[in-house]
Amino acid sequence: MKKTLYLMRHGQTLFNQRRKIQGWCDSPLTQLGINQAKAAAEYFKESNIVFDQAYCSTSERACDTLELITNMPYTRLKGLKEFSFGTFEGESEDLNPPLPYNDFFVKYGGEDQKEVQQRMVTTCKKIMDEDNAIVLAVSHSGACRNFMRYWENTSNINQQVIIGNCCILKFEYEDNQFTLVEIINPNVSDIRDEFPVVS
Repeated sequence: MKKTLYLMRHGQTLFNQRRKIQGWCDSPLTQLGINQAKAAAEYFKESNIVFDQAYCSTSERACDTLELITNMPYTRLKGLKEFSFGTFEGESEDLNPPLPYNDFFVKYGGEDQKEVQQRMVTTCKKIMDEDNAIVLAVSHSGACRNFMRYWENTSNINQQVIIGNCCILKFEYEDNQFTLVEIINPNVSDIRDEFPVVS
């Protein structure tokens, strides 16, 4: 049976706005981030997408995003957390090494890129192997990107697309394999009159 996973990034946070490295550390959603989540909610509503289950990372920014999208009960999972950047957490993004990170952050108490990728794959497979067909999971940019790259050979979609805040990655899951079928970026401008954006 073919199932659908909507894997998405959280809304913009204060650290995103201030260009701070944000992995396992956290910061609140900005007003723009709140509006982005509301735009994602509107996309799901207009598309008549109803979730069987909802999941998110244990980070507050992911939980807050999910709660703006749906009021259904949800499960928080550590497996959906962002890359851990060790002692680089909270520092300027200017300190990031060139991509790919590989094992750069391990010596600073962070995670290896392959470790992040494997825990995302394991977590998402476990989610989809449960008794549900349409699932929402709110995670993070680096975590989503590494999950996406793991399955790049199963999809013809351009893997270089930026995963912006509240970007939605639509995957189909069948025979223990994920296929990326669509990348959705909800339009915040549609709700600006009702929810003013504060930069």
